[in-house]
Amino acid sequence: MTHADTVLDPVLDDGSSVVGDRRVSVSKDKGTARRNATSGEARKKRFGLRILFVAVITALVAGTVGQFAMFAQKVANARVPASANADAIVVLTGGHARVNEAIRLLEEGRANRLLISGVHPGTTREQLAAVTASSMPLEKNSVDLDRVALNTAGNAVETANWVKKNGFSSLLVVTSAYHLPRAKVELAGALPNVALIAYPVFSKDLKLDSWYREPATMRLLMREYVKYILARLRITVQGVR
Repeated sequence: MTHADTVLDPVLDDGSSVVGDRRVSVSKDKGTARRNATSGEARKKRFGLRILFVAVITALVAGTVGQFAMFAQKVANARVPASANADAIVVLTGGHARVNEAIRLLEEGRANRLLISGVHPGTTREQLAAVTASSMPLEKNSVDLDRVALNTAGNAVETANWVKKNGFSSLLVVTSAYHLPRAKVELAGALPNVALIAYPVFSKDLKLDSWYREPATMRLLMREYVKYILARLRITVQGVR
């Protein structure tokens, strides 16, 4: 083999071609570079998706917290209406203060008839009168007792039946301030053509003005907010059907 042949076709001692190895090496380098580039793009994509996921979750949490704060502040700012007159009154049981206030409104002539919704089946009119210290007996011609309703949705159904039976067009809704938003949603769903006047009742033990500093009050409002949202969703779905 001449020197020229060696130059034209360089071969290593083991018989392998240097040019061939270089081509294989370059090919491997290009393949590795492509894989690295692809892997880098995949990592960037995954990172971007994680950032997007965190941003969406953060926005949802912030939105929920903001909506709850608005709900709580609305409850804290609830006030007794200046004009509280209607065809009838409904009070949703859940404490003596609610019933006391409703009977007082009836005695003042704010309405001609009262429905106490959600009365325990074993409770008599005499017992109610004694508990509320009413100056007038709970007569059947002015006070009706609903013993069927077990929850707020049931209160709305029984109240709607009572309102339609008597032909009332306006209703004074008496219940606790924190319960009023959900009560109005339920009643509005059952009585879309009846004017509802919210009349909040405030508990001395519930510090609504400083709800954000009172863990017990905040927990109560959070539970009520969840129930309120669920009630709105349920009524909305029922209205679409």
